Amino acid sequence: MARQQGTVCRLCRRQGEKLFLKGERCMTGKCAFEKRPYAPGQHGPQAQWQRRPSAYSTQLKQKQKARRIYGVLERQFRRYLKLAQQSPGLTGSNLVVLLERRLDNVVYRLGFADSRAQARQLVGHGHFNVNGRRLDIPSYLCKPGDVIGARPLSQANEYFKELAQHLGERPVPGWLSLDAVQMTGSMLSTPLREEIDTPLDDQAVVGFYSR
Repeated sequence: MARQQGTVCRLCRRQGEKLFLKGERCMTGKCAFEKRPYAPGQHGPQAQWQRRPSAYSTQLKQKQKARRIYGVLERQFRRYLKLAQQSPGLTGSNLVVLLERRLDNVVYRLGFADSRAQARQLVGHGHFNVNGRRLDIPSYLCKPGDVIGARPLSQANEYFKELAQHLGERPVPGWLSLDAVQMTGSMLSTPLREEIDTPLDDQAVVGFYSR
C-alpha cells in the first residue's frame, strides 16, 4: 500500500494552511503549523515571496491540497479523475464525492479514527468488516447500504475499548449513520457536494488536468 513518507506537518506548512492531517494534535499548541506557519526549507520565513500567484500555481496548490487531505498518490488520483469524468454531472463535484466514498474516509467520518491516515492504518490492519466480511482495502468505494463495523475480535483491543467511551461525540455527516453501542455505521446515501465540508476548489483541480 503506497503511503506518504516523512512528517505530514511539512505538508501543511508547504500548503500554507492547516490540513488537520494529525487529528486532535492539530487542535493543540503542539501543532507544527502553529509554531512555524511558513514553508519548510533552510531559508525559513525569508523564502516567502510576496508575489501574485499564477493560475497554474493556484490550480496546482488545490490539486496538491486534495491529494494531501485524502492521502492519495498521483497515479490513483488520476484514476479517480477519470472516473469522475465518466460520470454525469460536474467533474469536480464527482471527484470529491469519489474521494469521500473511500473506506478509510468513511471510517474517519464515522469517528473510528482521529485522522484519515489513522483510519487508513486501521483498515489496512483488517480491523473492520464491510457487510459482515473482513475488508482491508482503504481505497474500497463504499456504496449506499454498506454496513461498516469494527470486527468483534478488534473490539477487544485497548484502542477500541478506549474509543467506545467517546465514540459518537464527533458529528457524523447526514449521509452516514452511526450505532456507537454496536460500533457499526452505515452509508445511507451517496453524498452530495454540498454535504461535504472539505474546503476545496474542485473546479481548479479539474482545470489543472485540463491544461
